[in-house]
Amino acid sequence: IMFVKRRKIMKKILSLLSFSWIFLLLSGCSSTTEAETSIENDTDKTLVIYSPNPEDLIEETIPAFEEKYGIKVDLVQASTGELFKKAEAEKEAPVADVIFGGSYALFSSNEKLFEPYTSPENDQIIPEYQNKTGFYTPYTLDVSVLIVNSALTKDIKIEGYDDLLNPKLKGQIATADPSNSSSAFAQLTNMLVDQGGYENEQAWTYVKNLFSLVDGKIASSSSNVYKSVVDGEMAVGLTYEDPALKLLNDGVDVKVIYPKEGTVFLPGNAAIIKNAKHMENAKKFIDFLLSQDIQDKLGTETTIRPIRKNAKTNKNMKSMTEINIATEDSDYVIQNKSAILKKYNDIFTNIQSKQ
Repeated sequence: IMFVKRRKIMKKILSLLSFSWIFLLLSGCSSTTEAETSIENDTDKTLVIYSPNPEDLIEETIPAFEEKYGIKVDLVQASTGELFKKAEAEKEAPVADVIFGGSYALFSSNEKLFEPYTSPENDQIIPEYQNKTGFYTPYTLDVSVLIVNSALTKDIKIEGYDDLLNPKLKGQIATADPSNSSSAFAQLTNMLVDQGGYENEQAWTYVKNLFSLVDGKIASSSSNVYKSVVDGEMAVGLTYEDPALKLLNDGVDVKVIYPKEGTVFLPGNAAIIKNAKHMENAKKFIDFLLSQDIQDKLGTETTIRPIRKNAKTNKNMKSMTEINIATEDSDYVIQNKSAILKKYNDIFTNIQSKQ
């Protein structure tokens, strides 16, 4: 389902019509041309954005952009897959100017949809996550974490993936299905990197041992993972940083663990649509996302991790300097995602058949 938000459109249309009518009475037929020019100028103050992003990220960015530049944003919200299909269908006559949100994999495999653009703010981004493709711009970081119920794990040390193999945690580990959940798939590839690599048999043995302890209890959605930990149904969950930090900020008695073996940071991306109608406004929006003000705002007023060097963050967002950062080979994962999922599904099916 797609939602379109059009801010102040009717008010502007009525205002323009009233202006045109009065001007026509005062100036005769020549007013038509001037009124049309006014409408064209108004069109130049428009930006059409397609976004799958959550409401808190939308509310912290788009209204501030509109206020700063006097540009009216027409926002279309839907799932990432729907929006990319829509942009592909419209490529001969683009409707959107910007796609705001989505994984590296989707942007990488749809590069032909985008206009080349590198923001002058790019040098201020953490070097590992700068725009190196010339097409799509990382603006936030998504992080795989473990969420731990403090009351249920008083006597269990949990600092990373290795600690999850504790027999005491059998049936107490919450995870979604990597085949259907992007956060669960990110956890799978993170643990493979940490345990030796995507093709390393020792790493896959770890996956087998972990999912034997999961004991067939696969959550129906990524949100049910952290909810089950909060509710005391599970001791630990494989989740992502944003909702986990929200719970911490709300005073919930949980711990957020960044795996000591290595934590993968995956960027959220934005890009300008090729031949966008409002090209200059689109470039302003990309620059705006990377600006110091917005990056500080994301880090302090939301639980979304900023990507700019030295951006401010809230007290519960652990500094990257205190985290052991692991690097994912994104291109490999994109090219081999089906094979990775097949291997996981074979392991999971085999475990289930023996129970």
